[in-house]
Amino acid sequence: MNRIRLLIVDDHEIVRLGLRTLLEGESDLQVIAEAGTAEEALTQLNYHHPDVVILDIQLPGRSGLDICREIVQRFPQTRVVMLTSSVNEGFVIEALRAGAAGYVLKQVGNDELVRAVRAAYRGEVALDPKSSTQIISRLNALQKNLETSAFSDLSPREMDILVLVARGLGNKEIGEQLNLSDITVRNYITIMLEKLHLHNRVELAVYAVQNHIEEYSK
Repeated sequence: MNRIRLLIVDDHEIVRLGLRTLLEGESDLQVIAEAGTAEEALTQLNYHHPDVVILDIQLPGRSGLDICREIVQRFPQTRVVMLTSSVNEGFVIEALRAGAAGYVLKQVGNDELVRAVRAAYRGEVALDPKSSTQIISRLNALQKNLETSAFSDLSPREMDILVLVARGLGNKEIGEQLNLSDITVRNYITIMLEKLHLHNRVELAVYAVQNHIEEYSK
């Protein structure tokens, strides 16, 4: 079995130790390196090329968001999961705009962090429940304006799915909420990618956030 190779970036050694202990308790996860600064992180990225970086949003000297942008640009095959203690809608949206594949609070349960890492590795967007609540907190009834929006080519059912994609739900979870099969959800997402000229699920979620999907309700 291929293990997901991880780089942990946090300026607190005790946090890194806790994360390593947690993650290496999973048979499919492997922590291959740690870093306490942006410079150390980039050095480790150059050397190890991890699958997923777990990145603290606040590091000495540089913002984690800036580092996320650089990682996404220089190492496009590497996914970034932002780790933070702040429940802040602006941070969540900025993290997604920076190219992060996930946004997780440090105080979440262990299962949520592991789920986020695995989802990021699969190319999905992973948000813990509190972050999801922040993103959708501004949802309101603007469906009547949909025809003039960035989502004008999408059907109502596709919009239903896109809202849930932006919240970080996987295909199975979306299917359960909308009473659809995993395959049907996947097919809808493929069609949306073609309509919006996007390449993958991460780009789809970022597009949704950048175009204020939170303003559209089901």
